[in-house]
Amino acid sequence: MSSENANTQICHDLFARFTAGDIDGVMDLLAADATWRIPGKPELNRAAGEYDKDRLRALFQRMLSQLDGGLRMTVLGTVVEGDRVAAEVESRGNLHNGRQYRQQYHFLFELRDGKIARVREYLDTQHAWDVWLRAE
Repeated sequence: MSSENANTQICHDLFARFTAGDIDGVMDLLAADATWRIPGKPELNRAAGEYDKDRLRALFQRMLSQLDGGLRMTVLGTVVEGDRVAAEVESRGNLHNGRQYRQQYHFLFELRDGKIARVREYLDTQHAWDVWLRAE
């Protein structure tokens, strides 16, 4: 398998593990010094900012704890160039409070030595706010 195909497979595996609720498995795909950036201004959106692995694990666990049946992540397509993989992804999940999370994303992954070293996530921040943060 070429390194580009291997890098693409690692990214597909990340979404499959997240869909299965396997946060430990997701973390295993990340380099020890990995960072994950979620867009937005942290002073306006508490989920925005750059995450290290420990902080990211806590975010993912908090998210999954609010969902009935987890979050289904579907990869619609990928483009790979060397150690960078761009992925178009959709998610579907239902929160305990009855809200539906139907998100569209673009992720840019940078890989190093068979691990994900850096992630930049782009998503509909208004939808995320409406579903996860808006007061009842």
